[in-house]
Amino acid sequence: MMKRPVVIGIAGGSCSGKTSVTRAIYDVFRNHSVVVIEQDFYYKDQSHMTFEERLKTNYDHPLAFDTDLLIEHVHNLLERKAIDKPVYDYVNHTRAAEVVRVEPKDVIIVEGILVLEDERLRDLMDIKLFVDTDSDLRIIRRIERDIKERGRTVESVIEQYLSAVRPMHNMFIEPTKRYADVIVPEGGDNGVAIDLMVTKIKTILETGPNL
Repeated sequence: MMKRPVVIGIAGGSCSGKTSVTRAIYDVFRNHSVVVIEQDFYYKDQSHMTFEERLKTNYDHPLAFDTDLLIEHVHNLLERKAIDKPVYDYVNHTRAAEVVRVEPKDVIIVEGILVLEDERLRDLMDIKLFVDTDSDLRIIRRIERDIKERGRTVESVIEQYLSAVRPMHNMFIEPTKRYADVIVPEGGDNGVAIDLMVTKIKTILETGPNL
């Protein structure tokens, strides 16, 4: 009998290391039976807005995401149906025209800052992780990332952090820690926590519940 796919949610603040945790887990099962669904790909389409209006979007607020579509796609994967995952264009601040075809797998990792915020999405998860990293490390990582990868200035990164990222973290992201089954301190550097998750996933793959 076909096994029900296992859904793992990995949440945490911006630059907390949740992507490193996701990658470390995924790499163990590469080419096996794991698919990653990044919440960042599900920012709402803003093509109807002017570029100036798009620049004002608060990307750390739950309303910035098309959560209904994300939930629909997780449901489809649970039903062993392929999905067309959206792609977000960070240069033009809207959804890109292309999509990524994603085939169903035995393990579905849903990763993003607010994946534990919506109860409907939480209810689809078998395991919920929160990557917990000190705020000083997260802002340093964010400054480095945004300067190198997104052409930002130090001043603009700090201004955005103080005006949007930090207050949204305190208001929406940090409170979702209470929904986590496992809290992972220091992200990808926590080898013990990652090894434990890998062991758990292997067990589920071998003995997971049947439909």
